[in-house]
Amino acid sequence: MPSSIHKDLHDEDERRDETGVNDLNADPDAEFGGEEARKLLEKKLLWKLDLRMSILIVIYILNYIDRNNASAARLRGFESDLKLKGQEFNTILSILYVGYILMQVPSNMFLNYIGKPSIYLPCCMAVWGMISILTGNFVGALLTRFFLGFVEAAFFPGALFLLSKWYKRSELGQRTALLSCGSLISNAFGSLMASGILDGMDGKLGRAAWRQVVALCAIFILPDFPTTTTRWLSPIEARLAQRRVEEDFAGIGDEGQTEKGNAAGFVNAMTDWKVWWLALALTSMVVSLSFNAFFPTLSATMGFNTTVTLLLCAPPWIFATLVAFAVTRHSDKTGERFWHIAIPLAVGILGFVIAAATMNTAARYISLFLMAQSYAAFITFLAWVSNSIPRPPSKRAVALATINAFSQLGNVAGSFVISLHRQICS
Repeated sequence: MPSSIHKDLHDEDERRDETGVNDLNADPDAEFGGEEARKLLEKKLLWKLDLRMSILIVIYILNYIDRNNASAARLRGFESDLKLKGQEFNTILSILYVGYILMQVPSNMFLNYIGKPSIYLPCCMAVWGMISILTGNFVGALLTRFFLGFVEAAFFPGALFLLSKWYKRSELGQRTALLSCGSLISNAFGSLMASGILDGMDGKLGRAAWRQVVALCAIFILPDFPTTTTRWLSPIEARLAQRRVEEDFAGIGDEGQTEKGNAAGFVNAMTDWKVWWLALALTSMVVSLSFNAFFPTLSATMGFNTTVTLLLCAPPWIFATLVAFAVTRHSDKTGERFWHIAIPLAVGILGFVIAAATMNTAARYISLFLMAQSYAAFITFLAWVSNSIPRPPSKRAVALATINAFSQLGNVAGSFVISLHRQICS
């Protein structure tokens, strides 16, 4: 074959890969048996995919319990046991996010390179499960929390990247809510579990062992990327999985950019102004949401005993989960993101005002509901981020990790901001 013809065919193949559209095929649904057959096949594919992705919720619950159990432990004498003074407790809370921030971008770049989230994410979970049980004095707790954040950094941006590889823009909001409900559920019950329920596992299976069991199951349940997975999809389903996302992103954002490897993806992400604006916006949002690390303490201001205080933490987060599902579902359906972010944040601000303005027990408890529901804005924003940077995958992996990592500066600052606010108000 003449080299010029071979080059033309090669260029045509690359063009199809970049756009996901085969111009030579008048009916893009023909290979799937027509439009109706494709709809049925797509419905079956989504059902199978959602079932497998659901284990991310379980992993996220355990992730958040590990991350936030210090708040519950504070009510059980954590500070006195470790002889903490001054800002040492806030330092222990904040140090986790230092490791968490440092590792996110390298982790997502590595995940994009190996293309095996079913191996990488569960292995990281197994490691953080072992680290989380190591706590001694202040220095030991500080080191434990730092390395815990270092390993946990792999999960959330990696999970967001995994979702963006499988779902269309109109599906990402609700699936991001499904993922994030793991954090909301752990906010609801994690403090109580960390304080009492999980203590019953000591001497039986053990806390760390439960994480290892979930991690082992995740290896066999979690999907890899559409281009690398074959074990649970038929060939036609695998082809449809790739085609539908390619079609959804065809003709929008960064269309001229092609996949050139992790290094090029890193440079593209770092030089895109959208990444930094989105990072700044999310950071501001995270500062306002950092109250979640002190939620048991805020609940304790109503004057109940420890058990009742931890039980009272659950209803606001259950409410927040329901609101998040409703908001993201409506956002996906209408294709609108901004107002679905702005309105929950405005309601959250109202909650802050009520909490600061009154000592009435009922009003303060209602304020916790209003604060918690503002997480719906955070979840919708994450879907907006994935929609805004569709290609190439190496750039999206770095962008998602960079935006999420940068936003965690809000958690570092938030621990001290909330503490300062409590001191001023007391």
